[in-house]
Amino acid sequence: MRKLCPNFDRDDGLETVLEVPIPEEMFNSMGSNLALRCHNMLTWMKAQTAEKWSSPIIAGRFNELSFLLYIVGSPLIPLQVRLDNSVHRPIRDSSIEASTAKYIVQQYIAATGGQPALSSVNSMCAIGQVRISASEFYQSDLHVKVGTTEEIGGFVLWQKNPDMWWLELVVSGCKVISGSNGKLSWRQCSNQQSPISKGAPRPLRRFLQGLDPRSTANLFIDAVCIGEKIINNEDCFILKLETSRAVREAQSSPKFEIIHHTIWGYFSQRSGLLMQFEDSRLLRMNTEGDDGVFWETSSESVIEDYRYVDGVNIAHSGKTVVTVFRYGSHSASHKREMEETWRIEEVDFNIWGLSNDFFLPPP
Repeated sequence: MRKLCPNFDRDDGLETVLEVPIPEEMFNSMGSNLALRCHNMLTWMKAQTAEKWSSPIIAGRFNELSFLLYIVGSPLIPLQVRLDNSVHRPIRDSSIEASTAKYIVQQYIAATGGQPALSSVNSMCAIGQVRISASEFYQSDLHVKVGTTEEIGGFVLWQKNPDMWWLELVVSGCKVISGSNGKLSWRQCSNQQSPISKGAPRPLRRFLQGLDPRSTANLFIDAVCIGEKIINNEDCFILKLETSRAVREAQSSPKFEIIHHTIWGYFSQRSGLLMQFEDSRLLRMNTEGDDGVFWETSSESVIEDYRYVDGVNIAHSGKTVVTVFRYGSHSASHKREMEETWRIEEVDFNIWGLSNDFFLPPP
């Protein structure tokens, strides 16, 4: 990951620190020599102009990248995950399925470093890189190719208790900023013409892909165990969590309604670690005169390469496959499949000087 760019204006000047480190492969594709690469990188990192986005070709590619980054790169989970100092729920008066799930979560806490190690973390910074691609486009019974190649990029993720986080994700010149200050969550693309999307505070799905064990434990502590499944040659317990009606109504708006949102976690019986994370959401867009248009989004993340960082066992790589299916009574059905491969380059905990003001939403 490239973090610095030389200062070509002054030989004795300090190097430029990139806001978001980018993979070397992405940097090398920007030109034939170091000066040209840095110049091209500086060009698309600067503020975008309205004239640039007026081009249909550029606007079309930007819309495609924005769709990928919103759906695959920075999705949110419609549940407020509490970050208590201790993850514990009494098992008395619980069903067998709920009691089993609580026991599995306690095993997961032990496998990721134990309660003292997880409770000692009050902030985090993670740097990583992603590869995002979109597969074929299916419309009704037709199979239509989409001219989307593999996109490469990097991200920086900041987190601070309670419920504050900030993500900057850059892929092929398109940047998404997403965050939460504990009271409000938002997302915005680098295009100045795109509005800021705001909503209730919600956790970033990337946290639950083995990066934040305490959030994962708090999420599944109220789940139920529904069976077993083999994932990557590992016997796993399946924990299932249904989003309540009150939560779905709180996340809905006059323009759309969340019909259901279900979450599954697959925990290894041997190691206790989370091996796979899945969620599925059905959303209905409210339109006048018909039953609306339905959007069904399913995401499946395989989590790998657990390594200890300051006593906490963190997943450093994985792959997420996302399927988006659209249908309705007066709408042509279509299906899109996308894939993201991600790798964590650096993780650090308890960042000194990380102020709450850092997590304020954009003006």
